[in-house]
Amino acid sequence: MTEAILEVRNLSVQYADGERRLRAVDGVSLRLERGGVLALVGESGSGKTTVALAAMGLLPDNATVTSGEVHLDGRDLLSLGKDELRRVRGREVSMIFQDPVAGLNPVLPVGEQVEEIIRIHTQAPKREARGLAHAALARAGLSEPESLSKRYPYQLSGGMSQRVMIAMATALGPKVIIADEPTSALDVTVQAGILDELMRLQRDAGVSILLITHDLGVVAQVADEVAVMYAGRIAETGATRDVLARPQHPYTWSLLQTLPRMDRARRRLEAIRGSPPDPAELPEECAFVPRCRKALSICRTSQAPELRELAPGHRAACYNPVAHLED
Repeated sequence: MTEAILEVRNLSVQYADGERRLRAVDGVSLRLERGGVLALVGESGSGKTTVALAAMGLLPDNATVTSGEVHLDGRDLLSLGKDELRRVRGREVSMIFQDPVAGLNPVLPVGEQVEEIIRIHTQAPKREARGLAHAALARAGLSEPESLSKRYPYQLSGGMSQRVMIAMATALGPKVIIADEPTSALDVTVQAGILDELMRLQRDAGVSILLITHDLGVVAQVADEVAVMYAGRIAETGATRDVLARPQHPYTWSLLQTLPRMDRARRRLEAIRGSPPDPAELPEECAFVPRCRKALSICRTSQAPELRELAPGHRAACYNPVAHLED
C-alpha cells in the first residue's frame, strides 16, 4: 500500500435544522493515496459534499463535526485554528466547486481573483502576482490569459469559468485538489476537456485528487479508487476496476443498473426504487433496506453492518453481498 496524503478517519457531521439534528456524515473513513485519484460517489444528499467541506473547514454555521479527524500529510486539519487553516487552504489543499459561476466574484475581473489567491499566500508584488496568475490561467487551458484576465465572470462560458476555478485552485501548486462535481453543470464536450485538464495536473504535477461525483462513467474514466456513499456512510470501497466490475453492495449494483451499456443495448434500464432516507430519522439497521432487493431478516433486525473485506482491497458494508443479484 502506498502512502496516504489525505486520510479521513471516522468523520461524523450533523446539521441543526430547528429542533432536528440531521446526520449528514456518519463515521466515514477515506484514504487518498499520494498522486492518486479517489472518487467519492453517491446520490444527492448522501453526504459527499459535506465530507469535502469538513475537510476544508468550510462547513456552514449550523454544522458540527461530532467526531473524526482529517489528516493532510499527517497533520489533522480539524485541529488547526482558523488562521493556520487559512494558510493551508489554497497552498496545500484546494477545492473546485460545483457551480463555477457562483464560485467567482461577479464584480471583480477573473484575473484579479486569481492574483488575490497568490498575494494572500505569498505576499508577492502585484506585478509578479499578475504574471503568476496569467501562467495559472494558461496552465488551465485558457488561451490569451492576459486578455481573458480582464473579463468579468458573466463574460465567460461555463467551461471557461470552470477553468478559471481550476487556475485558482492550482495557482500555488497544492498537494491535494478536492473537485466537487466539477463537470455537472457543463455539456459533454466541455466536460471531457475539464476532466482532461484535471488528469493532466495529476499526471504532470503529481497532484492528488478527491473527485466527488454521481457519474460512474466519469469514475471509470479517471479514478484509481472509488468509495460509494449512501445515507452518510460508506457502503463500498475498493479499486475502481474491482468495484465497477464486481460490485458487492446492492446499492452499488443498483447504481450500475441505471447506466446504459453497449453490451446491454436491448435491456431496459432499471431505476432504484424508493428514495433515500431522511437524515434526521436514520434507522439503526442498514439504511438501504427499504430499497434493497436482497435484504435478509438480519438486515432488518441488526445494526448497520460495518465495512468488511470481501477481496483484497475491496470492502463492503453488507450482510448479503451481491453475488446473486442477477438471479
